[in-house]
Amino acid sequence: MSPIVAQNVSSNNDSSTPYFQHSLELIAGKFSTATAPSSTLGQLLQHVGDTQKEATGDQTSVHELLVDISEPRPIPFVLSFNNLTYSVKVPRKMALPGFFRWSGGSAAADAAVVGNPLAAGDSYFTRTKMLLNDISGEARDGEILAVLGATGSGKSTLIDALANRIAKGSLKGNVTLNGETLESRMLKVISAYVMQDDLLFPMLTVEETLMFAAEFRLPRTLSKSKKKMRVQVLIDQLGLRNAAKTIIGDEGHRGVSGGERRRVSIGIDVIHDPIILFLDEPTSGLDSTSAFMVVKVLQRIAQSGSIVVMSIHQPSYRILGLLDRLIFLSRGQTVYSGSPTNLPLYFSEFGHPIPENENKTEFALDLIRELEGSPGGTKSLVEFNKSWQSMKHTRDSEPDQLGLSLKEAISASISRGKLVSGATNDINSSSMVPTFANPFWKEMVVLSKRSILDSKRMPELFGIRLAAVLVTGSILATVFWQLDNSPKGVQERLGFFAFAMSTTYYTCADALPVFLQERYIFMRETAYNAYRRLSYVISNALVALPGLIFLSFAFAMATFWAVGLDGGLSGFLFYFLIMFASFWSGSSFVTFLSGVVPHVMLGYTIVVAILAYFLLFSGFFINRDRIPGYWIWFHYLSLVKYPYEAVLRNEFENPSKCLVRGIQIFDNSPLGEIPSAMKVRLLQSVSKSLGVRITRSTCMTTGLDILKQEGITDLSKWNCL
Repeated sequence: MSPIVAQNVSSNNDSSTPYFQHSLELIAGKFSTATAPSSTLGQLLQHVGDTQKEATGDQTSVHELLVDISEPRPIPFVLSFNNLTYSVKVPRKMALPGFFRWSGGSAAADAAVVGNPLAAGDSYFTRTKMLLNDISGEARDGEILAVLGATGSGKSTLIDALANRIAKGSLKGNVTLNGETLESRMLKVISAYVMQDDLLFPMLTVEETLMFAAEFRLPRTLSKSKKKMRVQVLIDQLGLRNAAKTIIGDEGHRGVSGGERRRVSIGIDVIHDPIILFLDEPTSGLDSTSAFMVVKVLQRIAQSGSIVVMSIHQPSYRILGLLDRLIFLSRGQTVYSGSPTNLPLYFSEFGHPIPENENKTEFALDLIRELEGSPGGTKSLVEFNKSWQSMKHTRDSEPDQLGLSLKEAISASISRGKLVSGATNDINSSSMVPTFANPFWKEMVVLSKRSILDSKRMPELFGIRLAAVLVTGSILATVFWQLDNSPKGVQERLGFFAFAMSTTYYTCADALPVFLQERYIFMRETAYNAYRRLSYVISNALVALPGLIFLSFAFAMATFWAVGLDGGLSGFLFYFLIMFASFWSGSSFVTFLSGVVPHVMLGYTIVVAILAYFLLFSGFFINRDRIPGYWIWFHYLSLVKYPYEAVLRNEFENPSKCLVRGIQIFDNSPLGEIPSAMKVRLLQSVSKSLGVRITRSTCMTTGLDILKQEGITDLSKWNCL
């Protein structure tokens, strides 16, 4: 074992344990006796794994046990990007005189007359804005590459380009790892992208947040104890030990500080120890101490064998000491690329020496802003950087001796502890980088557990929804108290059913912001294959079922017997099932809309409008037979139609139930106000005319007649359910 490797390994915190010392002795013995000088790195790594298995009797690979930050880095990774160019079309501001000027020639000739010639690809309505212009550089494992520049200089765009978050067709140039172009699928697994915003569940603790990330990103072949071990190592690595049991918090719940929140965001993306880590302004919004601690964490991650690429607005003097490579951008062009230690020499040769007691990056950024405001812009600095880079490469150029292909390097990196997301170290395997770490059922279990835990800590949300349902049910029960079997009672029943079904859907509108709060968390997690989208949909639907069942039962109990609905126990059970189906379909529909419309207020407006249309075409205001043919499709699309028809069938399907008897036939007509004796004589006259005996107790209308009058004839109640 080389002295450097031995020194690095001995610096590990675990080296003080007898087990680790014994492993090192056995490894050293293996290297000296069992391996020839020409042994490949893969064979050496195999000896490391075999030795640890012999020492402990464990069949777990070395990378599953020793997931720490101070292991030696025998295989270098170099992320190179060359001539990256990216432009977008933006609307052009048009001057009216130039717009109305007539020219017999082309648009370009007309522009030339005005004195503002159009560039290639431009038009009168759009112009091309260059976001990245011929950007080149490299980042190595063990180092932090920081991209600096003023707002709008292209920092975040460059990070997105390197992380493959820009459409390939619009990005010119190439990005390679160890000289080989990265496939999108492989890059997803070996890299992580930390967004500028902290997207976390507010009611989970720091430890729980990282543990759920471990469940998603680490394979099921890793035991629960080893995943917990990885989380505990990461908590110490991130400096979050004192906040491990504290909830993340939000505006209404006190939680961790801003710096701790940012470190948690980094932690959930590095839980699987990626080879490449991209960060978009990780110190944004933090005080100097918190920002320094965040970058210190990134330095430790880099020293574990990762390539760290980050954008940063204006680093402090202490943060600058942690950075290894810098790229200064100005309006999409490189004005400096190199080590922070070369900044004084660079600007001195440019003719603007940095004063001794001034922050080097602040001086550089101030000078760049000053040049941007000058007539010539930063063109002179861009050209000077190109000449400086060419001289630097001439002096310092040394060919990289990587020796291994990209897959071999990744495989060797996996063997020593990187990428604990279940990737195999079989370099010949086409599945070296799996799409998902866990099977479908495992993802559903973990997602359901997280949703339940988050909901349990905010019981007030369900309490408010339950209160709304009970208040609505109580109001309906008291307004429609014990309806009788009369023509007026029939009309009141129809009104009760229409209002109850539509209200059920309207009370589901509060589910709209639930997914909107998780929307960007879901997008971030699925972007890097933490779990399948279908797993998320099904698990959220299943977790919501117990609450919906309880709400449905509460509403059914509050209204069924109070209103005097028919059917007894079996009728109540079906009524409960219909209420449950209504709540479930309503919540699903609102959740679907929240996925389509990402804004709360716009979403509420659309939900209310569509539910109103559903009620209009449900069959209550206008029968199905009377709806115009060009609107009948919306009748069958209406979610309110099916529960409304189902409860009507449940109420009126009994053929023995009589709703209009004898003289009640006159109640809903102008003859309803005449005395009862006159109604009896009229009924006798009608009997003689028809030749049918009709008395005061003769049933004139049954429930089936009501269903025919309402046009409810095409579906049974079970089909509606």
